[in-house]
Amino acid sequence: MKGTPVNPRAHTPAQSPRIPALTDAEELACDVLVIGGGTAGTMAALTAAERGANVVLLEKAHVRHSGALAMGMDGVNNAVVPGRAEPDDYVAEITRANDGIVDQSTVRQTATRGFAMVRRLESYGVKFEKDERGEYAVRQVHRSGSYVLPMPEGKDVKKVLYRQLRRREMRERIRIENRVMPVRVLTAGGRAVGAAGFHTRTGAFVVVRAGAVILATGACGRLGLPASGYLYGTYENPANAGDGYAMAYHAGAELTGIECFQINPLIKDYNGPACAYVANPFGGYQVNRHGERFVDSDYWSGRMMAEFAAEVASDRGPVYLKLSHLPEESVSALESILHSTERPTRGTFHAGRGHDYRTHDVEMHISEIGLCGGHSASGVRVDDHARTTVPRLYAAGDLACVPHNYMIGAFVFGDLAGADAARYRAYEGALPEEQLREAHELIYRPLRHPDGPPQTQVEYKLRRFVNDYVAPPKSGARLSLALEAFERMRDDIAAMGARTPHELMRCAEVTFIRDCAEMAARASLARTESRWGLYHDRLDHPERDDASWFHHLDLRKSPTGAMEFTARPVAPYLVPVDGWAPAGGRSRHLGEVQPEPVATAGAREAAPVAPRREPTPAGPAAAARDGADAQATPRLLELLSLAEAEPDLTVLAPYVTDPDAGVRRTAVTVLTEVVPPGTGPALASALTDPDAGVRTAAAASLRELVQTLPPDPALREGLAAALSGTDPTVRAAALDVLRALRLGDAALYAPSLADADTTVRVAAVRALVSADAAAEVARAAAVDPSREVRVTIAKALATLGTGSDTARSALAALVDDPDALVRGAAYEALGTTGCPAALAARARAALSDPAWQVRAGAATALSVAGSALAVPALAKALADVNADVRKAAVLALARHRAVEDARAALATATTDTDADVRAFAARAL
Repeated sequence: MKGTPVNPRAHTPAQSPRIPALTDAEELACDVLVIGGGTAGTMAALTAAERGANVVLLEKAHVRHSGALAMGMDGVNNAVVPGRAEPDDYVAEITRANDGIVDQSTVRQTATRGFAMVRRLESYGVKFEKDERGEYAVRQVHRSGSYVLPMPEGKDVKKVLYRQLRRREMRERIRIENRVMPVRVLTAGGRAVGAAGFHTRTGAFVVVRAGAVILATGACGRLGLPASGYLYGTYENPANAGDGYAMAYHAGAELTGIECFQINPLIKDYNGPACAYVANPFGGYQVNRHGERFVDSDYWSGRMMAEFAAEVASDRGPVYLKLSHLPEESVSALESILHSTERPTRGTFHAGRGHDYRTHDVEMHISEIGLCGGHSASGVRVDDHARTTVPRLYAAGDLACVPHNYMIGAFVFGDLAGADAARYRAYEGALPEEQLREAHELIYRPLRHPDGPPQTQVEYKLRRFVNDYVAPPKSGARLSLALEAFERMRDDIAAMGARTPHELMRCAEVTFIRDCAEMAARASLARTESRWGLYHDRLDHPERDDASWFHHLDLRKSPTGAMEFTARPVAPYLVPVDGWAPAGGRSRHLGEVQPEPVATAGAREAAPVAPRREPTPAGPAAAARDGADAQATPRLLELLSLAEAEPDLTVLAPYVTDPDAGVRRTAVTVLTEVVPPGTGPALASALTDPDAGVRTAAAASLRELVQTLPPDPALREGLAAALSGTDPTVRAAALDVLRALRLGDAALYAPSLADADTTVRVAAVRALVSADAAAEVARAAAVDPSREVRVTIAKALATLGTGSDTARSALAALVDDPDALVRGAAYEALGTTGCPAALAARARAALSDPAWQVRAGAATALSVAGSALAVPALAKALADVNADVRKAAVLALARHRAVEDARAALATATTDTDADVRAFAARAL
């Protein structure tokens, strides 16, 4: 990789801002330029480097903390795990969810490559939830197919990826330039040859020449304005301002589906996701104010959002995420996930209102609009190798239009882009001077009038127009008014003032938002139908029009600079889907889309434009100095500086045993980041540290690294020793790591069943299941004093072998447990182990139990009982007052649908008041 390093100290914000000369650009050269250091960008860089390319990775923030993964991920929405889901079924689901408008060849890449990506991420140290036997704990959240794979410790994902980028062999190939923001992709000879941008701390002009360019800048999250009015309180990552959408457009690439917005359910007034995907496996669900489930469509689609919006607006609103019916164990687990991995401020928000999941369900509302391929279907058009329509320009992640691609799809397409782009070598020709001048002008224009309107005011006004005129329900008149407003705002944007490089970054982002707003309005105006539920709801064209619009709607920047459109027929499917049969054919060129005439009251006056001001010298910027922590010791600072040098264990060992507990805690953190050989035993040794903070850090680090630690005897010895320690957090962590690495056996685990701590005993049960120790688990079922442990045992017995007499015998005792949750879990487990006649009779009687959890579990048990006994009892249960019991009865009857009486009962359930009951009954028939 050639070029002078981008020196962050070359210009300091403390100096008076100056506009660097075009010829003063700091130039870099590489084979593959990756723009964006989030999910897709990180994977693209790693793969390209592994294929032998020299890579430059540009990130306008810092790669360690950037992208949608910055706060972690609580689960994967689209894991196609062999034995739990089929790739073709997934492709069909996404096709139906997107009303048929998909390129199945791209969706199929995620379907077929996603599992290998899960395994690759695991090899890096990313953890996906597994059961006691080490199988992936895939959940069924969608009504058909099991695709959701939880990540209860997903807060570490970005840290794990950053660790990979810092591997010595990767550092030789990948050059990371943090705080560098590209604004334009450079093209020459009809292909991408690099990018132009600037350093967001120094203001230096930066040019990169490259053999190929990969855009991985995420969604356009700052399009609509949140209900709070706060510019950065967006559902999506607020750093994602549509940078890549605008850069791809100005480079000449086609974008597609831009009229198909992203709109999500969220927590009212908080603007964070309600996380039904997380809550659903624990028993949470969406209800209206009467406590009724109301969503009939599946959870992939915009049709679900249309149902959601209608319910909110009706007299049945507000809408809630119902959690208050859950037992304490489930609520505690949800709090652990939602208040840490998801968003740490969420717990503070609820506490500030005096709300608790145990007493208050979570009021939900609707997010602002955005553009996103990964959660909807709007982005840069790509093929099945992430190539855009501009040669050597790639797009991956939420920026690329691969509908409902989510995190795994972002990784898959980052990998595809990196592999394909690695074929090319650095561009050696002349860079396009006119494009460089345009980029330079876009970046530094605000410095010429520093007292102009501030970015915050201009951005608020722009996004207010988006809410007023572009957000659904849409109409031709409102969309036309939007285009008028966006055209007027060119002057406002040109007049924005800035005094610091950071403000220059924010001003550039406003230009991206304006580009995306115009694209969204023109594309919405062009598609004269309604499709995708709430995502594209035209009041003046309320019906879907497949005859005219069973097409992708592509847009591009014409050679004259105009935005032009093409209707591209959907290609024939690779996977047949009932109700859809695309035939392909020729595209229909639509050209420019003009606003409709909009009547005004009287003569139309020109929009007022603020008087232009002559540039004035900028005053000195405030100095930004990061002082050293007054409490930091020289020993601690020495350790932190070592972390950058990738030290081995012999260098770090003295810090792990330092007399200062603060140094020891930091040493554990450094060990976890650099992971030299011998890390596992060193961390296990730290589990017995006299300081509780060190022990807690070591336990957390072992959990984080469990996928990558070699299962050597020294590690087993250290973990086994920790089982006799005084810290229950350590004992539980030791059991979990021993289980995950298959380092223990029943003899090692069984004594922990007598531990005084409930969490440790739960971990012991899971460990014993991994060792197939059915007898030890069964013996604990009758004696453990904790409800939580007995529920865990009941669930564990379901995994210890279908038809196991030992398991069924223990469950037979648990169905008489004094606690309703234990009885319910025991009956539910019988639905897996088998339910012989004697237990089936008890399950039939339990359908009258006062506790709905027991009735639901009994219905599940009857799913595997004899039809003569089960079907009449389950048919009667369809009249239960509790919707979850009725749902369990429907699912159980589906197992007996070969019996005519079962089918008749299911037919009656298709008119149930509960949406889940109706949906599963219809599917069973």
